[in-house]
Amino acid sequence: MRRFLFRISIVLAGLIALLISAMNANRVEIELAFGHLTSPLGLALVVAFTIGLLVGLAWQVYWVAELLNERGRLRRALRLAETAAKSSAATREPDRNR
Repeated sequence: MRRFLFRISIVLAGLIALLISAMNANRVEIELAFGHLTSPLGLALVVAFTIGLLVGLAWQVYWVAELLNERGRLRRALRLAETAAKSSAATREPDRNR
């Protein structure tokens, strides 16, 4: 079911992109840092939207990777603290029996 919904959403996104491109057929000049391009407005909008999605996805993946790395560091620190607490409790225990 999940794959079916994913495929339907991809098809809908493609149809919307096609509709936007068809409705905005005027040509625009795009000035980049390294040159000029001439493109239909609809295509420029779809490409800009896609690039924005990909950049956002890349940033999100980087952020999740940082969180997972921090979680790993915190787990290691917790294990070290637990072993230190257990060893200090084990060394103090014989003193209580006296």
